[in-house]
Amino acid sequence: MNILYVGDVMGEMGVETIEAVLPKLRKEKKIDLVIAQAENVSEGKGITLSDFQRLRKAGVDFCTGGNWSLFREDIIPAMSDPAQPIIRPANYPEGTPGLGWKYIDKVLVVSLLGQIVGKDSDKPVDNPLQVIDQVLDSQKDVKKTAIIVNFHGDYSSEKVVIGHYLDGRVTLVVGDHWHVPTADARVLPKGTAHITDVGMCGALAASLGVTFDSVIPRWHDGKPTRNVLESKGPKQFNAVLVTVNKNGLADSVEQIQQVF
Repeated sequence: MNILYVGDVMGEMGVETIEAVLPKLRKEKKIDLVIAQAENVSEGKGITLSDFQRLRKAGVDFCTGGNWSLFREDIIPAMSDPAQPIIRPANYPEGTPGLGWKYIDKVLVVSLLGQIVGKDSDKPVDNPLQVIDQVLDSQKDVKKTAIIVNFHGDYSSEKVVIGHYLDGRVTLVVGDHWHVPTADARVLPKGTAHITDVGMCGALAASLGVTFDSVIPRWHDGKPTRNVLESKGPKQFNAVLVTVNKNGLADSVEQIQQVF
């Protein structure tokens, strides 16, 4: 089984990138399942129901979540429905709307939020290592083809630690949120594929998808500025492709990067 995990889809240029790259890539790589990080899809914050449906039409089978997952209310019913292929982080406090893990085609997909995530660092989240233990234990008797864990966080150390913590227990631990891909995709000693950060899909000539003109005054002069998403120029596509063996672990992991 070949599973593609696509990095943060950032705004309209991110969706356009998916539409341009994914259909052909699915055929070329014989991809069985496509999972995409979808917390930045709609104007950089959350995802609307219509954009969710647009990604699905372009070939995305399942959407993972991050700190902006619940920003748009119209997607919450889908996140709360076990039959709808979209989740928010599983380690949000009890009572938070939506679900943090679901199945698709016998593949268990789980999203987790790092304990330190930018401006949301003061918001309460449950311990991600303890939560993933609980999820895996609760699903230990369910027959699965693969287990994909998405870790949305800021600290590289935290992303590396959870990869090794889950080595041999899941198929893939994939980090995102940085929008900048790391060069460390590999299969860990016990068979789990891991990358610290998979990167993003969207504008290349930008600061994580945001125009330089709207960001530089903030860094140079300390002026509060509003993020403006880049809408022109070259695009980038970042993902990892995992080949899953009969034991539900990874035979290989390939980093895929395209600029056009």
